[in-house]
Amino acid sequence: MTYDILEKYEMVPTVHLMKIRAPDVAKAAKAGQFIILRINETGERIPLTIADFNVDEGYVTIIFQEMGKTTKQLAKLTTDDKLQDFVGPLGQPSKIEKLGTVVLVGGGVGVAPIYPQAKAYREAGNKVISIIGARSEDLLILEDEMRNESDELYITTDDGSKGHHGFVTDIVLDLLEGDEAVDRIVAIGPPIMMRAVAGVVEPFDVETLVSLNPVMVDGTGMCGGCRVLIDGETKFACVDGPEFDARKVDFNLMMSRLGLYRPEEAEAVEVYEKECESETGCGGGCTCQ
Repeated sequence: MTYDILEKYEMVPTVHLMKIRAPDVAKAAKAGQFIILRINETGERIPLTIADFNVDEGYVTIIFQEMGKTTKQLAKLTTDDKLQDFVGPLGQPSKIEKLGTVVLVGGGVGVAPIYPQAKAYREAGNKVISIIGARSEDLLILEDEMRNESDELYITTDDGSKGHHGFVTDIVLDLLEGDEAVDRIVAIGPPIMMRAVAGVVEPFDVETLVSLNPVMVDGTGMCGGCRVLIDGETKFACVDGPEFDARKVDFNLMMSRLGLYRPEEAEAVEVYEKECESETGCGGGCTCQ
């Protein structure tokens, strides 16, 4: 069985959206879960968070950024192509419940997994306050979608090109210091951003959840690649998470492990791009797969 690419486009530079025909995955999917895909029989397995799903039409939406060899390959596929494997949903779903006021924080591509949570928390009867951030306005994703699913939406950019000139943590702190009680915070984005949110929230004793993205291979807890330290205990993000209490996460260890294979990843990208250029004679910027 293969999985058809129903729709694919570039949202902002190097960030792409794909809708994949996968009715069984769509039927079982819940906010906070992820899939593992493989482009072809010799391809690498990569995990990607489920950004949306439609049970009636039988598709799952993924949003990814070109980072390594496989995401660069994936970015070159079109609606004429298929994926070899599309396994999921994997991981524990988010703990969606009626709490009161929930603050959702998405940084960069982390806005993608925040989006289904915004819908789910709102459907559960919560007031949803969303904060989305990016380095600049041209890198913001899902702004309209997040506005539609939020009672309040704040935008931050590092360079001040849109919204608040600064970081998502600035808005988090403002909300925590305000008059309205916050019952839960969910932050998803680069590890350094999630660590910063955890640090800002710590004095306020507000439950804060983060979705972790460590190195992952099989997605079933067998390989051990995604192990993280939670409150001094080893957990596996693929089966115990990916969502954990931010106050208990050893972010420094996780960030250190994320850097272990960067030389190999860089080499794989270099080899792939050279092979691509050689095969097509395009001189770079080629469309080979």
